[in-house]
Amino acid sequence: MNKLFILIGFVFISNFGFAQQNQTYKFTLEQAVNFALDSNYTAINARRDIAIAIKRKWETTASGLPQLNANVSYQNNLKIPTTLLPAEIIGGEPGTFVPVTFGTKENANLSATLTQLIFDGSYLVGLQAAKTFLEYSGNADEKVQLEVRKGVINAYGSVLLSEELVAIFELNKSNLEKNLIETKAIYENGFTEEESVEQLEITLLNIETQLKNSRRTLVIAQQMLNLAIGVDVESDVELLDNLDSLTQENINLSFLEENINIEDNIDYKIATNFTEQRLLELKLEKSYSIPNLSAFINYGTQGNSDTFTFFNSEQIWYQSSTFGVNMNIPIISSGLRRARTQQAKIALEQAETNLTETYQNVLLEINTSKNNYQFAIENYNDNKKNLNLSERIEKKNQVKFTEGLATSFDLRLAQIQLYTAQQAYFESMLRVITTKAALETVLNTPQLRSSN
Repeated sequence: MNKLFILIGFVFISNFGFAQQNQTYKFTLEQAVNFALDSNYTAINARRDIAIAIKRKWETTASGLPQLNANVSYQNNLKIPTTLLPAEIIGGEPGTFVPVTFGTKENANLSATLTQLIFDGSYLVGLQAAKTFLEYSGNADEKVQLEVRKGVINAYGSVLLSEELVAIFELNKSNLEKNLIETKAIYENGFTEEESVEQLEITLLNIETQLKNSRRTLVIAQQMLNLAIGVDVESDVELLDNLDSLTQENINLSFLEENINIEDNIDYKIATNFTEQRLLELKLEKSYSIPNLSAFINYGTQGNSDTFTFFNSEQIWYQSSTFGVNMNIPIISSGLRRARTQQAKIALEQAETNLTETYQNVLLEINTSKNNYQFAIENYNDNKKNLNLSERIEKKNQVKFTEGLATSFDLRLAQIQLYTAQQAYFESMLRVITTKAALETVLNTPQLRSSN
């Protein structure tokens, strides 16, 4: 009976785990981004980095607060050491010695020491450094969120693009198969040449190859999206938005007029953190030439006995206590501190130069992203017009071919032009979405939900 219950439980757990692994998710783009900010693997570790920074800040703070340590020791002198004393002290002959033993067989000591840092320049700098490190961790987390958001948008759009390409290739394949059937019938009745059939077969073969590749690409794109949002790559994810609606939502030319505030760029913020860190390192090296002061107070008690009687109420304990102040005064380091200070100063100058370079790089990145976004919109509008024209041209050639006014080669050229225009149109839609996301990232404009 017990074995039966164990078997049933195992089957239940296995089925439950399988159901969890194959859970179906449904996301709009916004929902996918918010989900990823919680579940993306990189985002999870970024939040852990903030937690570490908070603990490190407290670690630095606590090092300057009172420290209390206790010590308990027990000693059993299995053989008490013998000491030789001059025999003269007990009336013996000069030059001879008397062996004596001092102490007791059992000894116990209990002590507690309270220490307090009074002044240490490095401690004050450490507090500032801990705060700067926490700010850096927060900025690093913000950068991760921005990159996760951009990655999810790109992955989400890639799945939609792959779905559109699969659908359009399936439609083109279906239309070509109908044309091929009709053309074969015309050829069999002697109203067209065999080349017309062969041209359609070549076009159909190319479409079938592209369709197979698009289906494989769709699977990869879906798995990449799953990885970006932080779910099992084999999970089913249903996308609730479509490529056309997302494209229209992301066409906003007024967005190009946004005021540029480079200080809001996350890369510039991080570069500023590094500069502050180098400044604090310079202060730290200088602080080593300043005296530091600390105080301590100690209390202890000691018990002695020839037998283990330390838990008896009659045991005598001897008290002791000490109070003291320690001051460490740096005097001569043979140029060691000076060399370290100069290194820190040079490192600060490097950080300041890198900050200036980062400012220029960010400015260039903003201008480049704006240009890419504007070009993506213009390219989308052009491809939309090209698609309409290509559809009209293909239809005209289809009619002419049926009526014998156009060759199969002319029809194939029109079909290839249409298929190329279709693919370029859908790709331009995705480019509008991704370039808008890239521009938002560099401008740091998305309203991301805080993960702190």
